[in-house]
Amino acid sequence: MKPVLLLVDLQNDFLDAPALEPERSAVIRQAARLLCGARARGVAIVHAVTTVDGGGTGRMPHWKAAGTWKCMRGTRGHEPPPELAPSQREEVVSKTFFSAFSTPGLDAALSRASADTLLVAGVHLHGCVRATVLDAYQRGLGVWIAEDAVASDDPLHAAVTRRYLEGRAAQFASVEELLARLGGNGPGLRWHRSPRDTTQVLFSIPVSGAAEAAAAVALAREAATAWRRIPAAERAAGLARLAGRLESEASDLGRRLAIDVGKPLSLGEDETRRAAALVRHATGLRFEESPAGSGSRYRRVPLGVVAAVTPWNNPVAIPWGKLAPALVLGNVVVWKPSPAGTGLALRTLEMARDAGIPEGVLGLLTGDHHTAAALMTDPSVDAVSLTGSSAAAWAAQEICARRRIPLQAELGGNNAAIVWEGADVERAAALIARGAFAFAGQRCTANRRAVVQAALFDRFLERLAAEAAALVWGDPLDRATDVGPLVSVEARDRVAEAVERASAGAEKIIAPHASSERAAALSAAGAYYSPTIVVGPSHESAIVQEETFGPVLVVERADRFDEAMHLANGVRHGLVAALFSGPGPWREEFDRAAQAGILKWNASTADADASAPFGGWKSSGLGPPEHGPGNVEFYGRLQAVYGRE
Repeated sequence: MKPVLLLVDLQNDFLDAPALEPERSAVIRQAARLLCGARARGVAIVHAVTTVDGGGTGRMPHWKAAGTWKCMRGTRGHEPPPELAPSQREEVVSKTFFSAFSTPGLDAALSRASADTLLVAGVHLHGCVRATVLDAYQRGLGVWIAEDAVASDDPLHAAVTRRYLEGRAAQFASVEELLARLGGNGPGLRWHRSPRDTTQVLFSIPVSGAAEAAAAVALAREAATAWRRIPAAERAAGLARLAGRLESEASDLGRRLAIDVGKPLSLGEDETRRAAALVRHATGLRFEESPAGSGSRYRRVPLGVVAAVTPWNNPVAIPWGKLAPALVLGNVVVWKPSPAGTGLALRTLEMARDAGIPEGVLGLLTGDHHTAAALMTDPSVDAVSLTGSSAAAWAAQEICARRRIPLQAELGGNNAAIVWEGADVERAAALIARGAFAFAGQRCTANRRAVVQAALFDRFLERLAAEAAALVWGDPLDRATDVGPLVSVEARDRVAEAVERASAGAEKIIAPHASSERAAALSAAGAYYSPTIVVGPSHESAIVQEETFGPVLVVERADRFDEAMHLANGVRHGLVAALFSGPGPWREEFDRAAQAGILKWNASTADADASAPFGGWKSSGLGPPEHGPGNVEFYGRLQAVYGRE
């Protein structure tokens, strides 16, 4: 292989687009990692940039029609961010249309490098990257696209584009995988390292592909008819036995959670008990038949084969909150857990087998997001329930829309708690600190933001800093620990970079543990990042607008309650919102105006009741919520029946 790394339109005018997904900093971080890795390996590098000269030469027709002026030579918008600036030895080719091949420069550069393969990163995947890849394919070049170093301001179109290109003109892989290939290593197994000690490999998992997915789905399809005919009470009995096993083994599973994903012991045990509660609640679910009108009635029937795609951060509770209701209601399931959660998935699957849930009725596929895509795409899958990232959701949404099958997706949160007049400030600070920093903020319900009345701001901030300092940060296997490591070094570095970027525009950064000797020792050993409070950044900054998924809390101030509501609602997520206040009109206004699927009063945004619906608004969810009435709504398909015996 004679590769060339091609960076397409990684220029400020494109990267600054407000709708870009992934957002600017994430794209830059991964593209820079690929660029540095390619340089270290001696790979030839070409930067393709859109260039418009001062008189408008090179301005595309649709820009002219829209009055758009971008990528003007000599402006900041034409330049790349510093991390992606070309070196003196790297070629830069200017283009005037979508494809990087629209001018002769790229062909000449590839000829000089004797290239037979392109590695591509850039924006936009649905536009210029796509056009470039198709032209490369026409020229007989192999193409690999760095899936985590491309972005689009039209993410659903990007998901369609990925499906179209993959298997035709390009293959997709992560930056990590591409760098491994450049080093001569194939895709191989996925390895999971200890968050506590990142030199230690805990386990490896095989990456299943389309053939393995098809076999698992076929086995499930074969088991579906017999499982559906078993009385619901019998199906529920096996799951009740599983709930008992989860409760009795909460201590053991809590320890495994601490080792595998860094969740402190007490929180891991709590998660296991919550999983048991979710399973027990599901055992009472039934489909009821109801009259609709004269001579008609309606009922729900099982969907059939459900694909369940689950994350690493709650690898026991989140999966079983999906699997149990699906199974009780007569569906069969193929489960694809996150790589980091695979060890726990295999353990709880073994417990389910012991409880009487047969193979085929519940199957498991190991692998990564490619495996998940293969599973969701299988023509015999009837529905998808997914908990994951925004990128995962766009891919699932495109697949399920194309196949016209139901999708239920829980997609994280950027949750705000408002602290207002009459609040118990000390209690609010304690609950918000724990909600923000416990398990290193790696919960979709974690408190990401606090919006505080200006009159209470200084007092609240002082108490918040004290409460953060009082939390025990350390080894998750120590029962006293509140805040453990992040799941990986990559996650830690991503959070650290987000805080570093935010520090330039914030009033101050408070990190009570960061300067201790313990901090240096922890950081040297594992993926630890100290609890951090970012005070007063711009509301439009990435630290406010994006979910950090780490031990970081943003604190904003507001003078009026309508301003506080505007700040709380002013992000694309809408999972949980909380209000700390005393008597007054605030709660009524909060109940009326909060744009979130879960509302809380005088409580942290973290945690949820096993029997209540769990689902987000806006970018936090798709389809019916999980749990509560959402279980019957999602896992059963409505059917009208006419005529009576």
